[in-house]
Formats: sequence, C-alpha cells, structure tokens
Amino acid sequence: MSQRLDPALSRAVEAFAAGEPVLVHDFADREGEVDLVSPAADVDARAVARMRNDAGGLVCVALAPDVADALALPFVADVLDHPASGGPVAYDERSSFSLSVNHRDTYTGVTDNDRSLTIRRLAEVAEPARDGEYDVDDFAAEFRAPGHVSLLRAAGSLSERKGHTELGMALAAAAEREPAVVVCEMLDDTSGEALPVDAAREYARRHDLAFVEGSAIVEALD
Repeated sequence: MSQRLDPALSRAVEAFAAGEPVLVHDFADREGEVDLVSPAADVDARAVARMRNDAGGLVCVALAPDVADALALPFVADVLDHPASGGPVAYDERSSFSLSVNHRDTYTGVTDNDRSLTIRRLAEVAEPARDGEYDVDDFAAEFRAPGHVSLLRAAGSLSERKGHTELGMALAAAAEREPAVVVCEMLDDTSGEALPVDAAREYARRHDLAFVEGSAIVEALD
C-alpha cells in the first residue's frame, strides 16, 4: 500500500496477501475477542482443522455487502418467521448472520474437507458476483441452505460497524484479496470464555502468525 502502516498492521496485511491466517482483536469494549481471520480462497482442510482445534469458535464466511446483495443473501433475522427472530445483541445493534450453506458437492457438509470446499467456492464466486457474472440462480444451483458454513453480511464500512466481519473485509481490501473472509473466534478451554488477549498473542508468537488490534485497522483503513 502507498501509505505507511503500523508495523503490526503492515505484517497482517502482508500475511493476508500471502494467504496466511491473522489474529485480530476487536475492542475491549465490544466483543473483546480475538478471531482467527483468513482469506477464504486459501482455506483447505488443514486450515479448517486448525480453526476447529486451536480456535474453537464458529467457522463463518464474511462477504462484502455488494456480493451479498448480488446473491440475494439476507440478514437471517429479517427473514426468519419465528418469535425468537431478531432483537439486539449484547455487543452491537444487530447480528451479521445470513444463511448457512453447504456446497452441493459435499456429503454431510461438516467435515474439514466438505467445509473447506464450501469456503473456497464462496471465495471463488465472490468477485464474479460483484461484477454481475454470477447471480442468485447460479448460487442456488451450487449451494444449498441450511448448511454447515455460516455466512455473514459485512456492513459497508468500518464507520458503520466495527466487528470482526468488517475488520476482516478491511484486511482483504488492503491485501487486494477476494471479498470473502473466514472468521473464527478463539476460545479458552479452561475458563469457558473467550481466549484472553495475552494468550492469543502468545499463540500468535508461538506459531509465527501476525496479530493486530482492531483499532489499528480502523485508524489506517477506515
């Protein structure tokens, strides 16, 4: 990028461009969680296993809003016809969840091989969808809902929403990657809560992964 970035953010952008996972802490006064964030196009079965074993949260694919619009992917709370649907969440005004899907070439959809296939194909169709070369009928022919990969609709900018969904999309844009990003919360086996930030930093150090604060992303990339 032309502008000079904070060293941690610069490393994160370079890692993302190379297809490597990055640890992103949002904000202490928001979720206060660290997510393992990856370019969806580079997620193979081993990457899913890492998220499942080392992170432990929900494996989701965030899509840019214009991609979600092109594929007619709603906020699930807007279309779910049930009294439990919708309402505020503790850390934000609304949830980003859209449909959950499996690729139609998967079997159960939940195995590491199956989920990685679904994730990679979502990345592969994101740019064509943005360009009007892949539409909702194409999507329906290739994916089915419900499935085992949860989709998230990103907000239009970090000014509008500052979740891991949007932080991941900002990294993807800065790294000139596809507008499809995998996010998975890092959880703590001992406390039953989110993995503490210091422990997440140590995990990043131990595995030679980039760690970046959400505030650095917002300051430089909003």
